[in-house]
Amino acid sequence: MKLADIFFQLKKDMQYIEKELAKSISTKDALLYKTSSHLLKAGGKRIRPVFVLLGGKFGTYDRERLKHLAVALELIHMATLVHDDVIDDAATRRGQQTVKSKWDNRLAMYTGDYILAEALLTVTELENPRVHQILSRSIKQMVEGEIEQIRDFHDWDQSLRNYLRRIKRKTALLIAVSCQLGAIVCGAPEKHVRALYNYGYNVGMAFQITDDILDFVGDEKTLGKPAGSDLRQGNITLPALHTYQDPKLGPLLKSWMTTGANNSGEVQVWLPDEKIEDAIQLVRKAQGLHYAQALADRYISRAMHWLEDLPEGQPKKSLQEIAKFIGKRQF
Repeated sequence: MKLADIFFQLKKDMQYIEKELAKSISTKDALLYKTSSHLLKAGGKRIRPVFVLLGGKFGTYDRERLKHLAVALELIHMATLVHDDVIDDAATRRGQQTVKSKWDNRLAMYTGDYILAEALLTVTELENPRVHQILSRSIKQMVEGEIEQIRDFHDWDQSLRNYLRRIKRKTALLIAVSCQLGAIVCGAPEKHVRALYNYGYNVGMAFQITDDILDFVGDEKTLGKPAGSDLRQGNITLPALHTYQDPKLGPLLKSWMTTGANNSGEVQVWLPDEKIEDAIQLVRKAQGLHYAQALADRYISRAMHWLEDLPEGQPKKSLQEIAKFIGKRQF
């Protein structure tokens, strides 16, 4: 089953949100409009707006109020992507040139800033202070997560706890608040708001872990970027970390390492560029992929648990199907 099939019940509302997204990036500055449009037209799963709309189904559904959240959360996600591409020096995303590749780093950074500012302006249409408090805290934590990722580049001795905290801030948090805020804006009962947040958090964790798995086993056509991109950029994800700690294959991987200083002058263990492809092949042979998949499965199971007390109906079924879809993105 494809996500498009799961989203069928929301087709008209999602088409409406897509139009609102296009309106949101309108500007008289021709160059800024080109860069923003390029990013928007690159597409994406639009999973955050979908979670906003589904969260709203557990209260008094109001598309006109929800659109402000759905657009804002997708714009925030887009802004993080364009900034990530600068940090990662990424040439492609979703099979297309990145903004930084098609133009340059400065334009990419200003495009991300513009999109983030538009997101914050959009959400001012909602007068609920709680919405703004949750969103502000989330953006702050997301930035902290990005800083943690930069700090942990090439750090093969980082802990599992570090990795999980990083992906929570980088990915899971925005998905969690998408579910939560949709419910809040439509006046859902507090117990449902809490359940939806926890569902979104666990689905978001599983989503990022499976992305990290697919980065090792997918191909460029499927991923929209070269396989092993994370490792090439120095972003050490769970499959690689587990392989590094493996008593049989770990020593071979460690034998390829060299030492060097990071941007802060701290001495770290590095994997030389000429050994990246060997390391990718080694991770594919190791148990790290299976270990990561098992952890993702546990998060999916927890997500399903948080849905148990929600009212029966199509919105609940859609949330269950999305969780199942994410859990089945296997290698």
